[in-house]
Amino acid sequence: MKKKLGAKLLILLVCASVLLPSCATVFGGPVSACQRTKPAEGEPARPIRAVALIADVILFWPGAIVDFATGAIYKPCD
Repeated sequence: MKKKLGAKLLILLVCASVLLPSCATVFGGPVSACQRTKPAEGEPARPIRAVALIADVILFWPGAIVDFATGAIYKPCD
């Protein structure tokens, strides 16, 4: 029984890694409220996690779209 559960969990993890290959979303940790909100007029742009962006572009470029949509690509606020 444990062997079947382990195999199902492995299949689930593989499917999730294929469907969500965006690096910042998977490995970046929780997304804070300031990462989700857009800067107002006149405010400076939010800094981007360069390593996650480069990894998204090299590994699977649609992952960058997911990272930008969730706000996970932006560095957390202090």
